[in-house]
Amino acid sequence: MYYGALKKTDIANGPGVRVSLFVSGCRHHCKGCFQPETWDFTFGTEYTDRTTEEILEALEPEYINGLTVLGGEPFEPENQRELYYLYKKVREHFPNKTIWVYSGYTLDKDLWQEGAFARCDLTDEILGMIDVLVDGEFELERKNIMIKFRGSENQRLIDVKRSLEENKVVIIKDEELK
Repeated sequence: MYYGALKKTDIANGPGVRVSLFVSGCRHHCKGCFQPETWDFTFGTEYTDRTTEEILEALEPEYINGLTVLGGEPFEPENQRELYYLYKKVREHFPNKTIWVYSGYTLDKDLWQEGAFARCDLTDEILGMIDVLVDGEFELERKNIMIKFRGSENQRLIDVKRSLEENKVVIIKDEELK
């Protein structure tokens, strides 16, 4: 897996101050994508064990609220295996910090349904470690800079833990965000 950027103090991609990893590789190719260079699976820097260590070190300060993973596409099958180990380490070291993931794939159609392209043997375990999923492709025609933590109105903020418990998609409303 490769990544295009690692931001150690990001305030744009989730609540509070976060560490954000922008993975490489994306098949969506959304019109108006703000990072089309990340469509290439070999764009940027190769992800290594040292990258994981760097992320864990960046998450240590108390003022860091959590990890955000976006891209590119974190749920491309090629990226899920490496990210599984990252999420697992974050959960082990920082159980009270949140994990947010941005994906063009939708929870109910692309990640839950058996046989969907984005699913692999680790998808369910990954979902079990994520707090919030921002799902849906960016749609330029529905771009809205007034909504929180999303680029277009079709994208949803999903409480993944509640969604798994209730076996239905549970949307987080903007006013519920801290």
